[in-house]
Amino acid sequence: MPTYVNDLRLTELNTGEGSGTWGTTTNTNLELIGESLGFGTQAAFASDANATTTIADGSTDPARAMYFKVTSGATLSATRELTIAPNTVSRVMYIENATTGTQSITIKQGSGGTVTIAKGNSAIVYLDGAGSGAAVVDANTSLAATKIDATTLAIGGTSVTSTAAELNILDGVTSTAAELNLVDGSSAGTIVNSKGVIYGSSGQVNGTTLQIAGTSITSTAAELNLIDGSSAGTIVNSKAVIYGSSGEVNGTTLQIAGTSITSTAAELNILDGVTSSTAELNILDGVTSTTAELNILDGVTATAAEVNYLDITTLGLSQASKAVTADANGVVTFDNGTIDESTTITSSSNAATLNLRDGNSFLHDLTENVTYTFSNPAASGKASMFVLKVIQDSSARAITWPSSVDWAAATAPTLTATNNGVDVFVFFTIDGGTTYYGFTAGQAMG
Repeated sequence: MPTYVNDLRLTELNTGEGSGTWGTTTNTNLELIGESLGFGTQAAFASDANATTTIADGSTDPARAMYFKVTSGATLSATRELTIAPNTVSRVMYIENATTGTQSITIKQGSGGTVTIAKGNSAIVYLDGAGSGAAVVDANTSLAATKIDATTLAIGGTSVTSTAAELNILDGVTSTAAELNLVDGSSAGTIVNSKGVIYGSSGQVNGTTLQIAGTSITSTAAELNLIDGSSAGTIVNSKAVIYGSSGEVNGTTLQIAGTSITSTAAELNILDGVTSSTAELNILDGVTSTTAELNILDGVTATAAEVNYLDITTLGLSQASKAVTADANGVVTFDNGTIDESTTITSSSNAATLNLRDGNSFLHDLTENVTYTFSNPAASGKASMFVLKVIQDSSARAITWPSSVDWAAATAPTLTATNNGVDVFVFFTIDGGTTYYGFTAGQAMG
């Protein structure tokens, strides 16, 4: 019986086998040897999962090829493993990751080492064929080369378009190892034409001419350092603003966006005495107002106290289009009525919640028997009061009240049973919801 225990899985005939077919078997083996030196491609990943490709015994198989292009029948969503079997095959392969998607693939043979190939890349690997512990090894990691010629040089997948002269900018082919290492004792700290910038031992860089975007900088060292003792605190034309020893800046004309500010010192000081905090004063950081807009308060006669109160005449009293304030006792007074929103609630699975943060007035059109929950009352020591209007269904529905509700005589009211019958109830609590006092405001009102 023939065996296939060689590295190319060729047919090996035992003595006396293959009578009449020996020539055919030999021709097939020769073709498979040729196949092993060529190119093969296979959709090794039929799905988005790890896969195994087994080199066929004595017949053509793309995984036998020296250059093996791996594709997939599905888009890979993560790095997937491709096991090349049998784990006794020892050989060198070029493997290309041409799978669909952007994922890497990991080539393995046994429980030993593996090689991961990024999408679109190829690797030269060898399979050591060590059986169950077989490893796949990257043959490039120990590859030594003194010269590499390539039409296109890429770093990290990006082609390098610099010319040889540009790549040799550190004195080209005549640079010494020291120069390439940016070490040149004779010129440390000096910018050399066509060479790199070399820092001196103190971090200095010396150059005859300093330029920005091709324009020479003509300022003196003192001007660049913004230190000029003779004019400290004075704005100098075409120079930087220099602060004086007391933080002062002096200028003949103050402008914003090219527009002169004409306000007087008194007008600029109009907020003198305002008690706003630093955070409140910083609230205008980033404002894009023009000079005219900044001067819009010119002529305001309000005092600092009035400005701080938004000019409200009486503390604790609300006024149309002005802020609501409290008086010294924390009391807020309204000259006219207040308006509350009516919050409609619905039940689900025979349950409904009245969230007291939603309002003080609730409406519930019953559609099923319901158990109420009252949530988020005021903290103990403060009062929460609310009104609940209930509309009865065409089939009489029942309400189960929270156990925390205390009704008169400890007896909950009986709901109106007629269709569209309206019952109104009032509740309040002053202990954070431990007890809600319940009152019937009216029944059968529909």
